[in-house]
Amino acid sequence: MRTIQWRNGTVITIDQTKLPLREETLEIKTVEKMAEAIKTLRVRGAPLLGAAAGFGVALAAYHSKAKNREKLLSELESAGAIIKSQRPTAVNLSWGVDRVLEKARGFSGDVEVLKNVVIEEAQKIADEDAQQNHAIGKNGAALIKDGDTILTHCNAGELATVEYGTALGVIRAAREQGKKIKVIIDETRPLLQGARLTAYELKRDGVPITLITDNMAGYVMSKGVVDKVIVGADRIVQDAVINKIGTFSLAILAHEHGIPFYVAAPKSTFDLAHRASDVIIEERRPEEVTCIDSFRIAPEGVNVMNPAFDITPLKYVSAIISESQVYYGKDFRKFKEQGERVR
Repeated sequence: MRTIQWRNGTVITIDQTKLPLREETLEIKTVEKMAEAIKTLRVRGAPLLGAAAGFGVALAAYHSKAKNREKLLSELESAGAIIKSQRPTAVNLSWGVDRVLEKARGFSGDVEVLKNVVIEEAQKIADEDAQQNHAIGKNGAALIKDGDTILTHCNAGELATVEYGTALGVIRAAREQGKKIKVIIDETRPLLQGARLTAYELKRDGVPITLITDNMAGYVMSKGVVDKVIVGADRIVQDAVINKIGTFSLAILAHEHGIPFYVAAPKSTFDLAHRASDVIIEERRPEEVTCIDSFRIAPEGVNVMNPAFDITPLKYVSAIISESQVYYGKDFRKFKEQGERVR
C-alpha cells in the first residue's frame, strides 16, 4: 500500500494522528497545508518526510501562476524554506526539498515544462523510497532467524515510509520468506506511535504482537524473550544514530543483555557530513507530555522536557541495514572519512 500519492495537484496521504481508531485521508493542496501536516505529525516518519517534502515543492510548482523561470524558482525556494522549517532533526525533510530544488535549478527550459520536471522529481523520490524499503527488507531478513522475537520502538513501517517500511520492512521480508516471527512493541511515549501505529500495522498484517510500556523493555530482555532489536532512524551521522526518544535506552539495554541492536534506514537518512554534536534535537510542545489528547495527566504549571529524538552512539549499534548493504562496526569507522570528503 502506498502511504502517499500525487493526484493532479493534490497529495493524498493518511492522517496518522487519527489511527488506530479512524482511517482518514488527507487531501493536501497547498504548501501551507503540507507544512501544517508535517508539524502536527499527521505526516511523519523520516523516509515519508522526504517524499512529502518533495511533493510539497511540487505543489508550489503545480499551482504557480509564474510566467518566467526566475519567478517560479523564487516561489519554489520559498516553499522549500517553509517545508524545511517544520522539523529540524530528521534529515530526509531537507534532503527531499534540496533534491527537487537542485533539479529545478538545473533546468533552463520552458516554465510549464519546468513545473513538470519538479513534479516528476518528487514522484521519483516516492518511487525510489518504495524500492529501497523492499531492498532494506531483503537485506535485513538475512539477519533474522526462524522463530525470532523482535522488539521494535516507535513506527518504522509502511506508515513511516512510502511503502513497506524499514524496520518493519525487515520483519515483513522475513515473514515472506516463511520465518515465524513474533514482535514486541514499545508503546513509545509521549505520542504512542508504537501502540497506535506499529500495533495497527502488524495486527492488520496478522503478525503475532505483544505491546509493552516503554519502561518494561529491560524486564522483557532480562527474561530472555527478545532475540533482536530493530529500529528505524531519522538521521545517521558519522558517530551516531538519531531516532525517536527512547532508542538510546533500548540500545544500552540490548548491549547489556547481549542482544543484537539493528538500525534499518535508507541512504537518504545518512548525513555523514555531520557529527552528533552538530544535530539540533527537536523539542516539542509540553502538552504532548502533560496531556493525552485533551485529558490532562499532570499538574498545571509543571516543568516539562519533551525532546522528540535522542542520540545513540554507534558503539551500541550492531549493524545498520540499508538498501545497498548491511554496515557493521568496521564500516562505521569509515563514516568519518566519508564525511570529511563530503564536507
